[in-house]
Amino acid sequence: MGPILASALVRTLRRLLRWTSVNECAVLDLHRAKRPYVHAFYHDQLLMMTYSYLGQAHGRRLVVLSSRHRDGEYVSRTLERFGHQMVRGSTGRGGVAGLKEMVRHLRNGRDVALATDGPRGPRHHVQMGAIEAARLGRAPIVPVAFAASGKKTLRSWDAFQIPLPFAKAVIIYGDPIEVPFDASRQGMEMKRRALQDALDGLTGEAEALARGDRKETAAGHTPRVAR
Repeated sequence: MGPILASALVRTLRRLLRWTSVNECAVLDLHRAKRPYVHAFYHDQLLMMTYSYLGQAHGRRLVVLSSRHRDGEYVSRTLERFGHQMVRGSTGRGGVAGLKEMVRHLRNGRDVALATDGPRGPRHHVQMGAIEAARLGRAPIVPVAFAASGKKTLRSWDAFQIPLPFAKAVIIYGDPIEVPFDASRQGMEMKRRALQDALDGLTGEAEALARGDRKETAAGHTPRVAR
């Protein structure tokens, strides 16, 4: 399946989902303040994550880190069709060059995005890349989670999710996490754990909201029917 067909299928699926978003102000307040940020999520939620970015309505464009593996090339060509700019690299091969490029974009006022446990896992284990990018780019991290009431789970290292048509889809944004430029190694590890806890908690809340188990989040945010 080529990137043109893949992007068309993603757009069609997006129209068939029943969308709800939570705590959008976490990102919108940063946009109003003209502060770039790191859009951080788990790799298994990548498919619909393009619709979690709110900057395009404000004339902003997202820079996304993608691996140099063959599947990364495919993802890059697909996401480019949604108006995103791609940076090739990862926390493994090409990681240093990719990180430097992401930091450069942050310092130039661009928002950047990356899967915190990519490109090869372990699944749902936050690596240090997002923390380093935020520290060196002097930008906050916004954790973001996606869940759907019905989904197909692939037999991949990340248990990649494909939401089913007509499912309830939930995107939930966490509050920004600041990483001081002069943070010590211990301080950065504390921020990594904070991001890990935030993404785990948001993923659990998104799944509960998608199932209809909750009417509001643990932080007291009322979901908003969107899109």
